[in-house]
Amino acid sequence: MTLTVDGIDALKQLAGSELGTSDWIDVTQDRIDGFADATGDHQWIHVDVEKAKEGPFGAPIAHGHLTLSLFIPLFTGLLDVRGVTTKVNYGLDKVRFPSPVRSGSRLRLAARLAEIQDVPGGVQIAVDGTIEIEGGPKPACVLRSLSRFYA
Repeated sequence: MTLTVDGIDALKQLAGSELGTSDWIDVTQDRIDGFADATGDHQWIHVDVEKAKEGPFGAPIAHGHLTLSLFIPLFTGLLDVRGVTTKVNYGLDKVRFPSPVRSGSRLRLAARLAEIQDVPGGVQIAVDGTIEIEGGPKPACVLRSLSRFYA
């Protein structure tokens, strides 16, 4: 369920709060192939279904950066900040990929709004995120995402 807040002052009240978990998102082979086409990374472990079945993971796996890129659509399902003019990705800290994401998996995000800092014209937020694999013993990705919201 999306938490909606109106403006930067309301956002500041959420510092340190758990934002919950997002809906699940499917990681299909078509999504993996599309990412390979967009980035030019056509390594067999991602796009050659038959060869990948014989590889170390028993199936094609998503690119780590594909998994990371899914943070944005997953996060926007958790928090909507209204009353700001601009929202920008500022960067990432501490990104790790503890477990591969096999084609056909489902992912969701568990997130916490760790910090909020004032910056000229707005605020910078740090979100601690864990991208979970449905039924998996380890997460697909753990990260700290930095975003800026301008008034």
